[in-house]
Amino acid sequence: MYERMLDKKNRPELEDIRQYIGEGSQGFLQEFEEELKERYDINRELRFPFGKSYGWGYKYAHRAKHLCYVFFERDAITVMLQIGDKGVPLLNEILPTLSETARSLWAQRYPCGENGGWIRFRILTAEDLKDCIRLVEIKQKPSHK
Repeated sequence: MYERMLDKKNRPELEDIRQYIGEGSQGFLQEFEEELKERYDINRELRFPFGKSYGWGYKYAHRAKHLCYVFFERDAITVMLQIGDKGVPLLNEILPTLSETARSLWAQRYPCGENGGWIRFRILTAEDLKDCIRLVEIKQKPSHK
């Protein structure tokens, strides 16, 4: 259902991405980028990282610090980010205020370090988007807002 753009040989153009992710996800991607730009000095790069199963997506960084990836899926986008061990105490503070979806994704994270981990957050609602931005803020404190 949420098939990714897996053809590494065909670098997608902006219009290809828009058509693939669909109108609703275009709005979420635009809002996600606007929220990041309010908080950080954003660099965005179109990439095909991690081998064949992840596909095309945008890598977002604040200056040189990696923030997250957004992978393009048919009628959806998925944000993939890592919360390191240093961010876990702050995450644990805000976790009760996040949605059940966000709490579940954290509970099922791919482990990294002592307590940190990677999560893949499919953005399907405004609440998903809000929670995802809060997770990015844990990874990197906003430089302006």
